[in-house]
Amino acid sequence: MITIICIAAATCILMIVGVLFFPHIKIGKVKISSYWVITLIGAALALAFASPDFAALGGALVADTAVNPLKILALFLSMTVLSVFLDELGFFRYLASVALRRARSGQKKLFVYLYVTVSVLTVFTSNDVIILSFTPFICYFAKHADINPVPYLAAEFVAANTWSMALIIGNPTNIYLATAYGLDFLSYLKLSIIPTVFAGIVSFMCLFLIFRKKLAAPLGGAAEEVHIEDKFQLWVGVAHLAVCTVLLAIGSYIGIEMWLVSVSAVASLFIISGLTALIRKKKPVELLGCVKRAPYPLVPFILSMFVLIVILEQKGVTGIIGNFLGSDFQVLVYGAASFFAANVINNIPMSVLFSSIIAEAEGVGLPAVLATVIGSNLGAFLTPVGALAGIMFGNILNHHDIKFGYVDFLKLGVAVAIPSLFAALGGLYVSLLFA
Repeated sequence: MITIICIAAATCILMIVGVLFFPHIKIGKVKISSYWVITLIGAALALAFASPDFAALGGALVADTAVNPLKILALFLSMTVLSVFLDELGFFRYLASVALRRARSGQKKLFVYLYVTVSVLTVFTSNDVIILSFTPFICYFAKHADINPVPYLAAEFVAANTWSMALIIGNPTNIYLATAYGLDFLSYLKLSIIPTVFAGIVSFMCLFLIFRKKLAAPLGGAAEEVHIEDKFQLWVGVAHLAVCTVLLAIGSYIGIEMWLVSVSAVASLFIISGLTALIRKKKPVELLGCVKRAPYPLVPFILSMFVLIVILEQKGVTGIIGNFLGSDFQVLVYGAASFFAANVINNIPMSVLFSSIIAEAEGVGLPAVLATVIGSNLGAFLTPVGALAGIMFGNILNHHDIKFGYVDFLKLGVAVAIPSLFAALGGLYVSLLFA
């Protein structure tokens, strides 16, 4: 037990250190993210020195259950590809430009439009995709409009990681935790919508109060003009995302697993878009963009953390943690614990760990699962290491020479994330009363 605890702790600490001080490793001309390399090494050390039950570990990786990590990765990657396809066509930039042009009367109106636009898009896509799509655009727009980008970047990041709670597909942590407990698309939505709305209202109010003076400055420059040239491909992408979302909602009632729905949607999209490019005798630029931008590092990262968590479970560590947390005040205890744990080990491995803890703990169930979902989403904007979204966000800002360091992030997180957490947990109590 001591061996795996030491390896797991060292892996998590080094992962955080890597994110903060050496986010990338350069091998020749190739630059790779350090966080997944560190977790991969940690998993390899655990396999070599912690004496795991290899048969049980292999069975967990290929088990025909909803919490199979391979199925979850397939679902998340395929949903990301659907969204990236639309982004390659300029769909998200177009929606942003429309919202921004309507806010020409001042920064406050612009701020509201941006928060609402990001919130709505996040509900139907995912927080990671929105942050990848909108952050560069905000940096560009703010520069040309001669305004401070920080209020808008904060609004984008907070909105994306708040409204990602609404649907089960909004965050891989939602998928993992909800499916582990057996919640389907609609069952999850019924219980998540009130906490999401509560947190959304509170987070917006906090942000507006924090930045109200900066938003009083006049708005200069001009909004970016965005035109989508390939209307056919746009409708193909929108139709696939819409049909996929509907089938995800009804999949459990017709006996189709979510990962099969999303993977099938991507396969159909690639066939239709590929044939279109072939007929037009053009390069399939959008599809190549999807292949290039898919978050491949997530695969070794998730699998490595899954291995560590399974071995911790085998050695009885998760049971000890579950006994420590107890079964009283599950919403508050598991909400707060997962919220802070996400900022120590990142929200995805935290969700894997807490799923195992909840499964083993006596008298712990649905309230703890949903509270952990809340913690996994809102913990993302307490510190930069709370979620992969935070890591990507920081990398993009560095690329655009915008200073928003760990301390700045933490100040904003304390002022917004903690009030939002209590609002969401209060909303969860309300949801459970009417469940």
